[in-house]
Parts: sequence; structure tokens; C-alpha cells
Amino acid sequence: MTISRRNLFRAGIAAGAALSIPSVLRAQTVPVDARTVRMMNWGVPSVFDPVITTSQDTTDHAAAIYDTLFALDSKFVPQPQMVGKWGVSDDKKTYTFELRDGLGWHDGTPVTAADCVASIRRWAQIRPGGQFMMARVQDISKKDDKTFAIALKEPLGLLPSLLADILYIMREKNADTPATEAVTTNIGSGPFKFNESLFRPGASLTYDRNEQYVPRPEPADGLAGGKIVKVNRVILENIRDAQTAVAALQAGEIDLYTQPPADLFSVIESDPNLVLLPLYKHGHDFFLRINCLQKPFDNVKARQAMLHLVDQEAFLQVLSSDPKYTNTVTSWFGSGNLATNDENTGWFKKGGDPEKAKQLFNEAGYAGEKVVILQPTDWADGSNTSQILAGALRKIGINVELAASDWAGVSARRSKKEAVEEGGWSIFITSDTDFSRSQPMTVAHLSMNGEKAWYGWPQSEEYEALRAKWADLDAVDERKALARKMQAIAWDYVSEVLLGQFTAPIAHRKILTGIIGMPDILPLWNMEKA
Repeated sequence: MTISRRNLFRAGIAAGAALSIPSVLRAQTVPVDARTVRMMNWGVPSVFDPVITTSQDTTDHAAAIYDTLFALDSKFVPQPQMVGKWGVSDDKKTYTFELRDGLGWHDGTPVTAADCVASIRRWAQIRPGGQFMMARVQDISKKDDKTFAIALKEPLGLLPSLLADILYIMREKNADTPATEAVTTNIGSGPFKFNESLFRPGASLTYDRNEQYVPRPEPADGLAGGKIVKVNRVILENIRDAQTAVAALQAGEIDLYTQPPADLFSVIESDPNLVLLPLYKHGHDFFLRINCLQKPFDNVKARQAMLHLVDQEAFLQVLSSDPKYTNTVTSWFGSGNLATNDENTGWFKKGGDPEKAKQLFNEAGYAGEKVVILQPTDWADGSNTSQILAGALRKIGINVELAASDWAGVSARRSKKEAVEEGGWSIFITSDTDFSRSQPMTVAHLSMNGEKAWYGWPQSEEYEALRAKWADLDAVDERKALARKMQAIAWDYVSEVLLGQFTAPIAHRKILTGIIGMPDILPLWNMEKA
């Protein structure tokens, strides 16, 4: 799909399509119970294990059925969640955690300290924050059924923040699964239960309120506080066509649409029953991820060429024609946090610099190797930006192939390290919250530790040495200075290239209230339907 077609489509919608789009879900739909919320979310996950994948749909699923030891409040301060009491020894090397009362698994058995120890160990094998933590850990041990301890070789004041990073506690027998294999059961201790009998692979997920869940007594605050479920059931629908999804929203057949395309914003805004709502200020930073292991991008100059090739404004036009929702971004750390800086950003040029990109490809010795871009056909923004990127590469003489599949296919293929001729890949486009880019200790794609790094497997010992210092700095000025040094290296190495920032709003019916706005996760608790 090209920009011109999107403009044509937008014009048609603006001409009054809000009234003409049919209600295309089920003509025989029974009125939805007020205690049931239906949503069109990012999609239906094909992998349910949040350790194995960072996909948004899997993370949201995990947040519904699992619980966490700590959680970030609305000011991004870690607060106890499953933990009732905790303390640290005088030498700051031993942390002791006691679980709060009332924690139980969906199968009726109690949550124990052994479950927590096994979950932490498995999570730490994959997650950057966990890997960093384990380098300082002497031992993680169970003290009794409700108490466990983490003994450190040296102090680590950042420990509660690390434990708040997508660390979902599983039953010990599930957490004993090798970190390279996906856990396939869906039994947690969280506020919702996964309804296996109503699961429709690729089509819908159903969550029922966990009647036995005991929330914390504090009010909900970000992801922290009491996870109080105010509805009986939440159903996530996978509606692939955007017009169909908006029609369903208008008809009341769904209550929330997490990422409607910009072409349909005017339709949503014109409906008195709907709300278009940005959940967090700085939105998502879109970026292309590069496979640093395979030709041509095993050569740094080919990777640097991508910095000059990208015209962020062209990509942002695809994401939204309304400038209030978009912004160019040049800092490795995003645009809305204290680490944001302008170090080593001389490559940025309005409109890009295709000739410079072509020159760098030539200097890299590019010899016509195929560049495979993974194109997610069920994610409009990812699909359209992939096509824009392919066109820009072809214009400078690069041999490009778009490998089209659904996002599940992209997620599976991006884990392959083989050459493109053997089923590997060169580039895929994804996004992350701008907030995440300010968290180099915990966000997977901001690491450069080779085989242990995120897809693309960049390796820079110099960068990693600086990243390791992040946890030991408390002063804002010190972290700002360190961020500049890290960014200088990052934009020389180029493991990924920013495409721009998009504050992607959600759309929901006005009768749905209590939606919590936090980066990375859309909580299902606290929502209420009139």
C-alpha cells in the first residue's frame, strides 16, 4: 500500500464513510453483557510465554493472568506487588522478600517462594536486566514457603527496579522449563484466568475474572496498587480489517480498539459515542532492526548507510497525516526523557540522503546480496513502513525482497540466525514505547552483547561496558553524561535505525472507563463498563 492510495482512502472516509461502513461482525449478535468487555487488541498471541518473546500481545496476556513481585507506579517508581515485606542488609548485599498473604494459583494451590526463585532464574537467562543482575548475584534461595533472598557479590540499588521489569511469576514446575523453550500452560496467580475452552487460535482470547484473587489494598496507580477487576469477562478479538474493527466499535460490538489506523481517526472523532485517547504522552518510537550477523549488514558501513537512507517524515506520513501525533526523533534514548541528547546525530537530514547511503553501501563492498525485509501483513503500520523502506532501498540499487507473513510469522523468523537463503532475514520493523528507550538496563533491544543480545545480535564491548555503569549512577548529571557516551557509540555501530515517533491513540466507547495508561502494557483490570 502506497502513500497515494492511503490519501485516496482517507478522502473517501472523510466524505461520510462513518455512516456507510456496515456492521460486519455478526448480524445476529446478542447484546453484550455490561460485565463483558470486548477489545480489538494488538492481536492474538501465538506464543504465550513472556520470557520467550517481547511481542506486545504476549506481554498484555501475561499481565492479565500472572502477577509480579514489583510493579511500576504512574511515576515509574517500583512498588511491591506480590511482595508484602522486604528489606536489605546493612552491607546492602542481601535482599529478603516475604510474599503477601492471599496469593494463590489458578489451580487452587498456594504461591510459594520456590515459585519465585525458579521464575527469577529463568527470566534472568533472557532479559537484559536479569542478565545484568545475575552478574552480581551470589545466590537466590528459598528461606521458607513465603520468604526468599537474593545475595549479591556487591551492592545493587537498582534491584527492585530490575525485578519490576516484565518478570512474571510462574509455578515452579513451569518455570523449570528451559528458557529456550516456551511454557505452553496458562496458569498464573493474576487477576484474570485464561479461558482455554473459549480460545480460538488466531481469532480470539477470553479472560474470566479470578474470583479468588486478593488485590493489594492501595488504589490502582499505574501498574502498581490494587488490581481490582470490575468486569466478569474480557474478550480479545482479532479483527484484521481496520474498517471492520471501527464499524464494530461504532456498533457497540467491541468496546476498545488499541491501535486504529490514522486514516480512520476522523471517523472515530466524529462519532459522539467514541473517544480517541493517547494513553501516554510520547507514544511509540518506530525503528528498523538490522541483522548484524549476515551480509550486507555484517559490515558497519552498510548499517550506517541506513541512517542516511531513512527519511523520517516520509515514514511518519504513513503512520499519520496529522502532525500532532508524530515527531522526528534522533536520540538513541528517545525524545521525552532525561537521557535524550544530540550526541553523534549529524547523520540526520530532512528528507534523508540517498546518495550518501549509496556511497556507504559501495564502500561496504555491497555486491548485490539479497536484503530480506520481514513484512507483517496483519499490522498495517508495520506493513506499510516495510514497503516504504523496500522502495527506498531499491532506488539506490539494493536487491530487496519483502517476506510477507502475519506478525506471528515475523516473530518466528526473526529468531533465525541463518543466512537469508536458509530462511534468515536482514531487517524487520517494529516499535517500542519512548519510555522504554530510557531504560538501557532492562530493554532488550538497547543491549549489544552479541549472542545474548536481542534479534540482530549486535556486539560492542565498549558500549556494554558503559551500559553496565548505568546501574551504579544515581545523579541525573552523571547519567546524562553517560548517555551521551553510549549514544556516540550506538550511532556509529547502528544496530537499529529510528523511523520516527507516533503517539498512537486508542479508540474506545464512552461507556468504558477506568482505562490505565502506561507504556508497554494495557492492563485489563480497573476497567468499568456502564
